[in-house]
Amino acid sequence: MAVPKRRTSRSKKNKRRSHHALAAQTHSLCPQCKSPKLPHRVCPSCGTYRGREVVQIEEE
Repeated sequence: MAVPKRRTSRSKKNKRRSHHALAAQTHSLCPQCKSPKLPHRVCPSCGTYRGREVVQIEEE
């Protein structure tokens, strides 16, 4: 079984993990209500997707 010959140093470990950071999610504006929404998803405030109503949103 393979066993590491030397301990991995802090710098080597941190260089390997340099790409593990989370990126912020991008937001696009809904063409109907102009509220921010995630791309390729139904708008949570008006319920439309690609110009047509997909989900009924109850008004309070």
